[in-house]
Amino acid sequence: MKKRIADIAIIIVGAFLFALAVNLFIIPNDFGEGGVTGVTIILYYLYQWSPSVVNIVINGVLLIVGYKFLDRRTTIYTVIAVAFNSLFLHLTENWRIDSNEPTINAVFAGVIVGVGIGLIVRVGGTTAGTVILARIANKYLDWNISYALLFFDLIVAFSSYFIIGAEKLMLTIVILYVGTKVMDFMIEGLNPKKAVTIISEKQNDIAERVITQMDRGVTVLSGHGYYTKNPKEVLYIVISKQEVSTLKRIVRSIDQAAFLTIHDVRDVFGEGFLDISK
Repeated sequence: MKKRIADIAIIIVGAFLFALAVNLFIIPNDFGEGGVTGVTIILYYLYQWSPSVVNIVINGVLLIVGYKFLDRRTTIYTVIAVAFNSLFLHLTENWRIDSNEPTINAVFAGVIVGVGIGLIVRVGGTTAGTVILARIANKYLDWNISYALLFFDLIVAFSSYFIIGAEKLMLTIVILYVGTKVMDFMIEGLNPKKAVTIISEKQNDIAERVITQMDRGVTVLSGHGYYTKNPKEVLYIVISKQEVSTLKRIVRSIDQAAFLTIHDVRDVFGEGFLDISK
């Protein structure tokens, strides 16, 4: 129960930040946006329709259509996020900030949007709209949520070209890109992981040093050289980004002829990392 309350509090903060970015930076500067928010802004520019009302109507329809692709908790969190986002869009619609530099405003809009949506997605919610599509793409196509969202948002953003013009569209793309990077940072966290494979004639010595010095597990995979057909043991190790330099020093001190590859890892579950059951 405590976790649910904390999650809902985070969702409310995220919804507030998202609405703040729209009313402080996006609408006053005639920028566009992606997803349902982009559609509501276009309708606001054309007909002065309230973004808060249009937002809850369109997202309500999308939730009815797409709820089956979300689990029960995500659906509840999404309803809360949409409701509070629409509320905050209404409450902050007259808020303004004294800043007339479009580029700076675009960057700050992207940062605040990224933090807001990132907080919501991190605890398992969505802001509906294209975030639902992004989560479906993540679930069935294993797309990164942030970049799937960018893909769908760009489709909406480009459609605003005929209303906001080329320059504002370019700044809108800056907003979406910055927002995506910040959102990715919020979702993935401060400690990205690296997967390392090592091929060496002294694999036992390297594995022993990694276990004793770094306190990391080592998996040994059996392989062979295609040309020589000689059997080889390949070490597979998952470590934090900060531990890469330590591992390199260990390998270099034992076998300077070792073959080593390092890969970015998005999600790591298991002992010493995240519990997959949570």
